[in-house]
Amino acid sequence: MHALQIHAGPRALESIRHQGLRPQDIRAVPAAAGGPKGLVLNPLDRYLFAHWLRGRGPSVHLVGASVGAWRMACAMLDEPDAALRRLAVDYVAESYDPPTGERQSAGNISRRFAVLLERHFGGQQAQVLQHPRLRLHVLASRGRRCLRREHRLLMPLGGAAAWVANAVDRRHLGGWLERVVFSDPREPLPLKLEDLPTEEVALEAANLMPAILASGSIPFWLRAVTSIPGAPDGAYWDGGLTDYQFHWPWSRIEANRDGAGLVLYPHFQPSLVPGWLDKPFRQRHRMTPGLDNVIVLSPRADWIARLPGGKLPDRQDFKRYASAPAQRMQAWRAAIQASEQLADEWHEWLQQGCPLDDVQPL
Repeated sequence: MHALQIHAGPRALESIRHQGLRPQDIRAVPAAAGGPKGLVLNPLDRYLFAHWLRGRGPSVHLVGASVGAWRMACAMLDEPDAALRRLAVDYVAESYDPPTGERQSAGNISRRFAVLLERHFGGQQAQVLQHPRLRLHVLASRGRRCLRREHRLLMPLGGAAAWVANAVDRRHLGGWLERVVFSDPREPLPLKLEDLPTEEVALEAANLMPAILASGSIPFWLRAVTSIPGAPDGAYWDGGLTDYQFHWPWSRIEANRDGAGLVLYPHFQPSLVPGWLDKPFRQRHRMTPGLDNVIVLSPRADWIARLPGGKLPDRQDFKRYASAPAQRMQAWRAAIQASEQLADEWHEWLQQGCPLDDVQPL
């Protein structure tokens, strides 16, 4: 493999050793926050949901935050390949320019994002909520204390307090942010989360798009989402604040009757950061027993170095190419095209019988 790397926890590695990797072995697929970085996963997503997990089989739980929620909702549509392709096209082409004569604002970006979601899911909520095999779970963060509502003075104070609390102990973050899981009502999230206060809300047609919008509402960049049907009152923010890359106790998941109970994680890096505020604390990114059944598919560092700019697309590109948006779009499209190699190599690995020589410990 020249583009893709595969990392697996001990239980996942043992399962691959005995029976390879089969679609029925997959119990969950997480999709991280991370903005434009997720674009390089688009070909992997399309192969996974339009081909490998296509058709009948045991239920699979798709868990997403921020752009990951958008990706996983697209995977639920009747034509996932077309829906995911369109996501990439629209994400690249959107510049979030303010209306003529107006200054850029969080309100403008929120409105533009809401329009994009309406284009993708308007009138198609039933496809997401009635998928015969897949079950969607969208993560958002509900503000507490100073963050319970949007306020230009209280928000910076609440954000600073949340950072300090999280720095002392991740569990203290729960005093400032509550995890809210908008879940497919047919099957709850198949593991119990105890690290932070957690509220579960049933996904329905009326709250599907507000939940995805809330899951991607980065504080200060977008407005908080309020009055979500079926959800407790409050200000809802980006799900990545509490659950950036889903460093969860996945090993608690019960296996399907004929499967291995594995978690397949297409990701833009091999390590998993618990929450957005945990990025500086590298000791929190390490392997834990909760990742025992996880398989991470991610791009190799030397492959990333050959992308435009020598890096993955990221949110700072909006500023970096502010005076030349066409160049940003060209660079992002080139990265997506190059990432077809990730999907090709994973397909080849599966066809070759899942050789262990290509799998590294997580």
